[in-house]
Amino acid sequence: MKLTKPRLALICGILCISIFPILVKLRLTPGLISAFYRMFFAVVLLLPYVIFSGNFKLPKLKFALLAILCGVLFSSDVAVWNIAIQESSATQASLLTNLSPVWVGVGSFFFLKAKPATNFWIGTLVALFGMVTLVGFEFFIDLNFDKAFLFAVLSGILYSIYLLVSKNVLSEVDVLSFMTISLFASSIYLGILCYAIGEPFTGFSNAGWFVLVLQAVICQLCAWLSISYATQHMRATRVSLSLLSQAVITSILAWLFLEEQITLQMVLGGIILLFGIRITFYDKTISLKGLFSKD
Repeated sequence: MKLTKPRLALICGILCISIFPILVKLRLTPGLISAFYRMFFAVVLLLPYVIFSGNFKLPKLKFALLAILCGVLFSSDVAVWNIAIQESSATQASLLTNLSPVWVGVGSFFFLKAKPATNFWIGTLVALFGMVTLVGFEFFIDLNFDKAFLFAVLSGILYSIYLLVSKNVLSEVDVLSFMTISLFASSIYLGILCYAIGEPFTGFSNAGWFVLVLQAVICQLCAWLSISYATQHMRATRVSLSLLSQAVITSILAWLFLEEQITLQMVLGGIILLFGIRITFYDKTISLKGLFSKD
């Protein structure tokens, strides 16, 4: 598999977002206000650059409104995911959120011209089986359908809609202009929401503020500039499924920094998950006839 610029950007984005669940799990700030400052600090850092460098181009009204919608969708996704992580476990929240490739595939089938290929569905099933293996089959037996569960599922649905809409916008709007508009919309939307429900905007420790800035720079700007670039040049389904590998990297980081145990089962699940992702990048259609035929 050739490492083109979009694929390298996707790899960079995945690495950057992989630290996000670790930072959220530290619980140094409330989940909703953490989502707000992630967007706010990111747009504060990005806005001067795009203005003074002349890289910001105001798109047509239709695409500007869609970029604003993307900002609302993505910030809602981050907000409910933060809450799901803090009120349950990073494992449950990440697993349910990462079901988004299924929603993306279904959405692409009904709403996009580029339909998911057979390899996508095969890769999806293999990758999801790998994720189930990674977290343990017993997890599904004991799964509690509480608010955290519903928020995690909602996060995956919101993220899949965001990917499908942003794919449409990024076909007409450059990445920097799209990110500026969506982040600005995210900050206003989450700011109003936090104020309305009485979330604290101050009073955090120095470590808390540092983590908020880190989320904005690494998990938002670096990650999503890279992923938006990849989305612009790759299929939304392929980008979404590739992001499942975040679970593997996050598990390694959790082992290093949170002293969480990595078992042989997790390693096996990670290998299966990555193999599923690799299938979606395979150009020739996979079939049982092709596997067993003799040349």
